Amino acid sequence: MSGPKTHSWIDDLEIYIAGKAKVDDVKNIHKLSANESALGPSPMAMEAYRNAASELHRYPDPAYYDLRKALAQKHTINAENIVCGVGSDEILKLACRAYLSPGDHALYVAHSFSMYPIAIKAMGAKAIEVEDKDYKADVDNILEALTDKTRIIFIANPNNPTGTYLPRSEIERLWKNIPSNILLVLDAAYAEFVCADDYDAGIDLVEKSENILMTRTFSKLYGLAALRLGWGYTNAKIAETLNKLRDPFNVPSSAQIAGIAALNDTEFETKAIAFNKKWRDWLSAEISSLGLHVIPSATNFILFRFDDNVKSAAAANDYLMKHGYILRYYKGQGLEKFLRLTVGTEEENREIINLLRKFLEK
Repeated sequence: MSGPKTHSWIDDLEIYIAGKAKVDDVKNIHKLSANESALGPSPMAMEAYRNAASELHRYPDPAYYDLRKALAQKHTINAENIVCGVGSDEILKLACRAYLSPGDHALYVAHSFSMYPIAIKAMGAKAIEVEDKDYKADVDNILEALTDKTRIIFIANPNNPTGTYLPRSEIERLWKNIPSNILLVLDAAYAEFVCADDYDAGIDLVEKSENILMTRTFSKLYGLAALRLGWGYTNAKIAETLNKLRDPFNVPSSAQIAGIAALNDTEFETKAIAFNKKWRDWLSAEISSLGLHVIPSATNFILFRFDDNVKSAAAANDYLMKHGYILRYYKGQGLEKFLRLTVGTEEENREIINLLRKFLEK
């Protein structure tokens, strides 16, 4: 066959499968498959985004000075060590571009974010899946999987799609027991939803390490998923490396401006966190009362299991979609008996329980 030839590892690369958004012949759709914000963006962020339209003829600030300053003030961190990207996904990919070569190894935990193996394999490296324990990352298993070829370890904390988290003590134990030439990536996309006192997103570890990158997003709590805005915090050397690789105008002005406004709207942020906790706890209790097995969640979604057989989860998924409710059904990742439900509005939350009850009664 003629034409350009790709690398062999590109031919076998899988495409990321996002949460389903539409159902044929169903008009009123409630999308609870992508862990999007139930309350949407803050009014301040929406107003800032609209106002940004008058500057569409201008290139964005390539160094996103004001956004980094706002993030630094919000989290009491060094603005110079912040890297922003097109969602946190871009920063994960930049890390792979910077530190992986063909033949290298990178570790990720089973039942975690499916972008990790895709980003790893895109560089010709080998993606090593490490077994978890009770749907939570297991530090001992990760340490046992290390080889002299390991270059990156990806930890989603809290984890997607299980909703579980590792306490700061376990994350620090992992960091202390890996060689300094291995990059530890702490993907904290759901950090704002965690209420546990023993959790830390990774800022403290970043500031005393040479090999940790923490990534965050505006897509979840802040409801700016459509703007694809993420950021990372690391040491000066790694930040400089990632900035060399990113595109010069990778974050649009509208995203920068809306992100700053979202950070400043603390009243809305507090409201969103409280709303999520209330309904996450309520949904967890209601789903459990139906006889389904709920994985304890620290996020804005809940993973629950149909214990009898795989067909029940698939049938429940079909039933819910016919009634206009889209959850995330995993045909792979060893989660065929599970559905993942994003915390929705009060009306959506109550109706999803009613529909699940009716399905189970059938």
